[in-house]
Amino acid sequence: MRIMKQLSQLSLFILLVATQNSLAQEITPSPQLAAGAVVETSANADEDANSTVIYSADFFAQYSPVTAKDMLDRIPGVSLRHGGGGGGDRGLGTGGNLLINGERIAGKDNSASDQLERITAAEVERIEIIRDTTGALNVRGASEVINVILVAVESRSSTTVELVNRLNHDDKFETGGSVAWSQQIGNFQALVNLRSRPNYENRDNREVRLGPDGELLGTLFETTIRDKDEQSFSTNLSYSLGPHRLQLNALVSEGDHPRPVRRDFVDFTEAGVVNSIEEEQIENEESNWEVGGDYEFNFDNGSRLAVLFVANNEIRNSVRERFEADPAEIGLSKNLFIDSMREISEFIVQTNYNFSLSEAQSLRVGFERADTQLDSSLLIGSSFGSEPPSESVGGLSPLTSITNPGTKVQEIRYEGFAFHNWALSDRSSLESSIVYETSEISQTGAVSKTRDFQFWRPSLDYRFNITDNFRFRATVERSVSQLSFSSFAATSNDEDRDLNALAGNPELEPETSWSYEAELEYRLPNDGGVLSSSIGYTDIDNYIGRINATIDPSQPLSATGNVAPAKRWSMFNRASIRLNRFNLPDAILGVTVGLFDSEIIDPFLQTEQRLGGRGFVGLNFRHDITSLGLSYGIDYSHSIWGGQKDIDIQTITRNDRERSLDLFVSKVWFEDWTFRLETDNTLDASRCRFRQRFDGTTIDGSIALIQDSCSSRYRRLTLSVQTTF
Repeated sequence: MRIMKQLSQLSLFILLVATQNSLAQEITPSPQLAAGAVVETSANADEDANSTVIYSADFFAQYSPVTAKDMLDRIPGVSLRHGGGGGGDRGLGTGGNLLINGERIAGKDNSASDQLERITAAEVERIEIIRDTTGALNVRGASEVINVILVAVESRSSTTVELVNRLNHDDKFETGGSVAWSQQIGNFQALVNLRSRPNYENRDNREVRLGPDGELLGTLFETTIRDKDEQSFSTNLSYSLGPHRLQLNALVSEGDHPRPVRRDFVDFTEAGVVNSIEEEQIENEESNWEVGGDYEFNFDNGSRLAVLFVANNEIRNSVRERFEADPAEIGLSKNLFIDSMREISEFIVQTNYNFSLSEAQSLRVGFERADTQLDSSLLIGSSFGSEPPSESVGGLSPLTSITNPGTKVQEIRYEGFAFHNWALSDRSSLESSIVYETSEISQTGAVSKTRDFQFWRPSLDYRFNITDNFRFRATVERSVSQLSFSSFAATSNDEDRDLNALAGNPELEPETSWSYEAELEYRLPNDGGVLSSSIGYTDIDNYIGRINATIDPSQPLSATGNVAPAKRWSMFNRASIRLNRFNLPDAILGVTVGLFDSEIIDPFLQTEQRLGGRGFVGLNFRHDITSLGLSYGIDYSHSIWGGQKDIDIQTITRNDRERSLDLFVSKVWFEDWTFRLETDNTLDASRCRFRQRFDGTTIDGSIALIQDSCSSRYRRLTLSVQTTF
């Protein structure tokens, strides 16, 4: 903890020194930057707070962009957040940080990046980076908001086509592509996108098995192939007439695929070397659909009434069969069958009313109702079972010892909320909110019960513009996690081949926490880049992790559950800078350093442990040679190893994330054809795992086996061609 504090103080000191140096030095703007990127007040920003950066379409013309996403890639220090309530948030959330013509897109699975890839560059008039929080914004809680303003014309039509070709390390060649059609007729706009994305992967895993004293017991070479193509259809429709605005979004995707696995074991025994083979065939069914929309009415006095809804459905089913070589027979014999089914559906409706209290204050009040349902089942058959064989489990003996193998869960949640925005001065603003939610979770199946929850979720977001370019931000927030209902019932275990299933926990409760964060951000003059440093602390009341669920001491079990109070510290230092000093105004260098620490009392070992990793370093670079229509860049990330440790009832596992290096080069030919060649996992990096297995339980502390393994999917090359008609 002391090291974290010292590093935080050092990072803030470096940022202040850099700020003073930048303010003291006159930077001559390049002609491109002076013509296209200016700092001025947007209609959505406070009138006296000069903190919105506006990039006109003329600025991006030199880069020959095809989509709005290509344009955003040329802006330093900008990143997209998820557009809806994904990532564990409750309900519709506050809407990410992307606006199209000042409006958010109602949805949870429609990603912000995908939205921008559907908009052609020719349709964009300007992009606004809004740094202040204000009641006029349709999204809340983001450090900065990206507002894409489209050209206002009576009619327009365009079609963007992309062809993708990918070559994998095992010489597997796959193709995909997308077609995006955009149409505007008067006040009606339509975006339609069809996409087929190749997602093949051939991963090798090398494992060494050791005894408790380090003696070599055996080796394993495993090959896992994911032969997957993802097909999707999405559309965004909008219509406006006077004060009325309507919007409808839809998404349908499908990704069924097989996943064969082969394992070659070598065991060193007293009788000699023993070779054995194990194979698995896994059939996966994956589909998803979502429909979202909103209606908005703007009153003459500037107030705004909105109604939003989202309905979605996700299916994740799999059938897994495992075979092993039988010395007494020719070929392979089945010894395991797992049929896992899961369907999640959700319907959310929200209404809110935004109005001004005074020239400096505004208020948004609203109400939301959400209905979330899960239907899951798990069937397991084994050749070692004692029950009569059954066709329902592949002709094997069904295992009846699984607790709560199937369930139906439904949560009905209501919440009321109020957001208050107050421009305290021409340089400072405060956004405060209060949310009250009440919910009922009912579960039927092997376990039947109903539980009620109530939560208050206040938050504060204070911003002070020290200068037009230098900003301080502080936030305080009470959070409640969205439960994974799959954890209520037994689920198949895809992370440990020696453990077929994980127990369910019908007593699971949402994780609640208080989060505190402070940030300093400095935007270099003349669009020179962004420097920022932030420190954060989270106090978690009931952290969700792994708990002891053992009923029969001879069969140790664990489940997802509320472990104990926990604490997290974080520090992020970010720099995204144009290399003007090196006469490279079209080159952007980005560096991110994240450092983390945490503590919790582990329920198995009763010792203080860390949650998650220790940190990472990220480096990205992009250079556009506009005279040649050429771009190239790198994206590198490396985690600080040794911090990720998962403790369970029978195992202790340390996972070291692989480093990542992606390279790309793109060239514009024939005026509007963009050819892009990229390679990901260029270094053939491996993901490594060190797992200790115990006799009995980890509580007993007697190590029986060590599994030291590393896996890699190796590099792959992708060539894409994109143009707009």
